[in-house]
Amino acid sequence: MNQRKGTQYYPMDYWLLFATMLLAGIGLIMVFSSSGIMAERFYGDKYLFFKKQALFALFGTGVMIFCARVNRKFFYNNTYAWTLAAILLLVLCLIFGTTAGGAKRWIHLGPLSLQPLEFAKPALVLYLAYFFARKQDIMQVKTFIVGVIPPFIVTGIMSVLLLAQPDFGGAMFLAFLLFFMCLVGGTRVLYLVGAGGVLGWAGWLLITSSPYRYKRWTAFLDPFKSAQNEGYQLVQSLYAFGSGKFFGTGLGAGKQKLFFLPEAHNDFIMAVVGEELGFFGISLIFLLVGFLMLRAFRVAFLQEDLLDRFTAFGMTIVLALGFCLNLAVVLGTVPPKGVPMPFVSYGGSSLLASFICVGVLLNLSRNRS
Repeated sequence: MNQRKGTQYYPMDYWLLFATMLLAGIGLIMVFSSSGIMAERFYGDKYLFFKKQALFALFGTGVMIFCARVNRKFFYNNTYAWTLAAILLLVLCLIFGTTAGGAKRWIHLGPLSLQPLEFAKPALVLYLAYFFARKQDIMQVKTFIVGVIPPFIVTGIMSVLLLAQPDFGGAMFLAFLLFFMCLVGGTRVLYLVGAGGVLGWAGWLLITSSPYRYKRWTAFLDPFKSAQNEGYQLVQSLYAFGSGKFFGTGLGAGKQKLFFLPEAHNDFIMAVVGEELGFFGISLIFLLVGFLMLRAFRVAFLQEDLLDRFTAFGMTIVLALGFCLNLAVVLGTVPPKGVPMPFVSYGGSSLLASFICVGVLLNLSRNRS
């Protein structure tokens, strides 16, 4: 492989790999526990979602190993191709996507469903990392024309396509990702504050202009006031956490997954974890997630090449935002929105994208330019 001059080689971060595989293994167990009864009732096979998730995990592990071993030029030299492919998938989702819950967020490929948003996240990281690394030497990143407009336009295109689905939460996720990448990339704080104010105002207009979004916002503020309507899912999630107490009801013994808690094996799977494993089990997962994040940020910190550092940081932020936003939703600290828990929630697209992020991080952990 052709590598840059002066590169030192190290073993890949096996602690990061261990934490990833352990979390994915816990996810498989919890997918089976949270979906078995529902799958048996509606599909006649209680192992249906478990088997699908196991196949996703097996394929994702293969993709992770590929990303960890391939020459980094495979990512960097094709940055614009990955970006265009992500935008194209979002466009195809609007044209050929399947409508579910009033939104077109999935492309069905036979028995499989593809969610373009999940792959737009690492693609956007590669673009932003490449962009900011190239603009550092001549300090163009400090100017508004160069340091703000291009990255905001690319992120804006993806976000507008997501809003058209509509997926307000997905657009906000990319906006957060842009903010953190701009922050480390060198964009002036004044520009970020101004852009944040404008985007916050625009986001509030989108919320208030949509009765559905506004009801979800008010339900989040007082879910028990509309416990049988907009606040139902959050109330059931809080009941699950409350009934788990310290050690939980026992693995497989939870009651909220018995058709009380919608999306028990998807976005709200951590509520099932809280009920069945209790505060003790949730705390162990928190520690595991924290350790995984510590190793991921360590990989970014050890990179001397700016492109490598920005890429590692961006991939870490994709995972960190997923962890934080999912837990914030199920605990009722932010309005309910579909954000899967990386490596734990059921879903092939989310799992595969998470493995891609870790694969790139493992690749970067092998050498420090």
